Amino acid sequence: MNVTEPFDKAPYDPNDPNPWLALYLDMSLPLPDEVKAALLANCSSRSRQFLLPLIRPMAKMSIMAFQVLKIFIPNWLTSSRILHYTIYLGLKWFVRPDANYLILRHFHLGSEILQFVASNVCPEIPLRPLRPRDLRGLIDNTFLQHDLNIYNFIIRLNLELKARGKQIEPKTHMRFDMVTSGPFDIDVASLPDGPLNILDLETAIEIYTPLYQLLLTDSDFWRACNSLQLDETVAIYCARLLNDPSYVSLVNNKHPLVPLSTLQAGYRLLLHGLAAECLHATLVRHKLAANMHST
Repeated sequence: MNVTEPFDKAPYDPNDPNPWLALYLDMSLPLPDEVKAALLANCSSRSRQFLLPLIRPMAKMSIMAFQVLKIFIPNWLTSSRILHYTIYLGLKWFVRPDANYLILRHFHLGSEILQFVASNVCPEIPLRPLRPRDLRGLIDNTFLQHDLNIYNFIIRLNLELKARGKQIEPKTHMRFDMVTSGPFDIDVASLPDGPLNILDLETAIEIYTPLYQLLLTDSDFWRACNSLQLDETVAIYCARLLNDPSYVSLVNNKHPLVPLSTLQAGYRLLLHGLAAECLHATLVRHKLAANMHST
């Protein structure tokens, strides 16, 4: 799956510049070329252009309907197992391979970011890294566990810091051994690319968000939605360690003390993925710089 080739070979016409090519060539965000190419291929797809405007309002109406339903029968049809298997089937049969690649990457990114903070602040904090190699690796409660990992990490980290009477501060020598600077262990060749695999990442997210509302408990759904704004929290942790506040300005999911409506969860989830990619790429840059300095 060579996602960069269409952009690397794209023609340039000054009288009709390609906006997607401009974003691909732009280096203001610290993103690998294959990630930018995969994101832009999804953004420029016909699925996003024609299906997303139809699906998004229907998804929001479904969320509102399920929210009312949960008032009267809060635990009806609640099953994380069914949710994850349904998502797996949908990704397998209907979602683009480059979108599935970004989804699998996200769990590796999140695990390494939390491991970076923990290793450099409180190494004894227990973690549950998520590193799915293929789509089947998502079935075992992976999406829900991802949210639990973030909340448990923040709670345990801050309890430990309070017990010690300390705060996160810049460090001169930091551990970067958990940060992968090359490709993740993802079986890209196994990602389905059949005639029905046409849904882009954002459209797929909008479709799956109401399923979260329906098949998770109300507590699990609200926790999942509000976790998106913890991008800012984790960014601040890393910025303090690195003594580099520049990344925080790239975070769009901000102010976790003032949570947003669950109706915006689909779009915010896409921003969450972008924030994780940018933060991990920032850690990779610091790792490479530290390695060069040590040699």
